[in-house]
Amino acid sequence: MTKSQDKEKKYFLEYLSLAPVIAVIAISVAFSTWAIFNHIFPDLLFHPLP
Repeated sequence: MTKSQDKEKKYFLEYLSLAPVIAVIAISVAFSTWAIFNHIFPDLLFHPLP
């Protein structure tokens, strides 16, 4: 194996370990934003106006 192949493999493994972390963070932020929004402005189907 040449040095360039070793570097490529190293960068690829870094990408594989980083992409799931970014995905989990992004999904957590999106769900948290949605949950907070629904807590402040509840859906009128489940909380009808008086």
